[in-house]
Amino acid sequence: MFPSTSSVPPSRPPRPHRPVLPPRHHLPAAPPRHALGLGIALLALALLAGLLLRLAGRPFFQGLDDRWAAAVNDPATAGAAGGDGLGGFATVLDRLGGPLGMVVPLLVIGCLCVYGRWRSGLFVFTVTVIANLVVLLPLKQLADRPRPPHPWVLVSDGSYPSGQVFSAVTLVVSVAVVVFPPRARRWWWAFGASYVLAMMGSRTWLHAQWLSDTFAGVLVGAGTCLVLWRAFAPLLETESERMASNSLWL
Repeated sequence: MFPSTSSVPPSRPPRPHRPVLPPRHHLPAAPPRHALGLGIALLALALLAGLLLRLAGRPFFQGLDDRWAAAVNDPATAGAAGGDGLGGFATVLDRLGGPLGMVVPLLVIGCLCVYGRWRSGLFVFTVTVIANLVVLLPLKQLADRPRPPHPWVLVSDGSYPSGQVFSAVTLVVSVAVVVFPPRARRWWWAFGASYVLAMMGSRTWLHAQWLSDTFAGVLVGAGTCLVLWRAFAPLLETESERMASNSLWL
C-alpha cells in the first residue's frame, strides 16, 4: 500500500517580495518641523514693526537707529570709507543686492532645470523673485519709511525693510535647501551668515538704510523662506525620491 498523498501538506507558493523603496535622497532638504509657524511669526513681527513705523512718527527703536547712524557717520569713518578697500567692498555688496544680484539666482535656476530639477528651480524662483514682488515691496509701501539723510549710493523710496538684506537671506536659504548636501550645508550656513551680516553692515555704512531696516530684512527673508519651504515640501519630496531612484526625467 502506498501512503496516502492526502496526508502530505500542500506546499505554499513563495510570498512575493515587497518592492524596496529607494532611500530618501539628501537633496532637496526637508523643512524644519515648525517651519510654517516660525515663518508666520517672523513675518508677523516684521509687519507689526512696519505698522508702527506707519502710525508713529518716531518708533521706540529710532533712538538706536540714530546712535548707530551717528557712529558710522564719524568723520574718520567717512574718510576711510571713501577710498579704502572697505568702502569698495560695501559698494560691491550694494551692487550684488540690487538688480545685478538677480543674475545669481537665475543662474542657479537654469542649472537646476538643465538637470531636470524643475521643482527645485520653481522653489528658488518663487523665493528669490516672486516673493520680492509679493511680500517685500508691499511691506515697503506699508511702512513708507524715509531713508537716512545723505546716502552714499543711489537708493529708491522706502527704507523698511532692506531689500538687499532680504535678497541675501532668500538666496542663502534657497541654495542651502536645493544645492548642498547635509555635510556641506553646515559650511554654507556659516558662509551665508557672514554674507548676510556683511550686507547688513554695508547698508548702514553707506547710509542707505537704518539699522532696524536691515534686521527687518532678515526677519522678512527668513520668514518667507520658511513658509515657502513648507509649502513646497510635497514637490521637493517628490523630487528627492526621483533623485534617489535616478528617475528625474521620467
